[in-house]
Amino acid sequence: MFRSVVGRLVTETGRVPRCMRTTALTQRLTAVSVSARSFSDVKDEVQPPFDSSLLQFLVCPLSKKPLRYEAKTNELINEELGIAYPIIDGVPNMIPQEARLLQKDTDTSIPTPTQG
Repeated sequence: MFRSVVGRLVTETGRVPRCMRTTALTQRLTAVSVSARSFSDVKDEVQPPFDSSLLQFLVCPLSKKPLRYEAKTNELINEELGIAYPIIDGVPNMIPQEARLLQKDTDTSIPTPTQG
């Protein structure tokens, strides 16, 4: 399967001369050692930093209000709606279904008993 995918990618880019056969090319490509990272290597790496200059262009897709970057959680926060959009590999995930609901401070809503 890998050979057929590589063969299609190489031949569709137009960089291969037409006289060259794709089977010979795929054999040559598979003989070359290719360094590929496994998924287990990726989770231990440091996340790339978020470019905070993007905040002047990014708004919440639901409320169209500006967002605040929280470096501690690596999220974009919408204070008005109480949601946080995750930043994955330096790219904000602005899909509303993927956003996390923020926990509101519940102490302000509970009335305190008055001493009389």
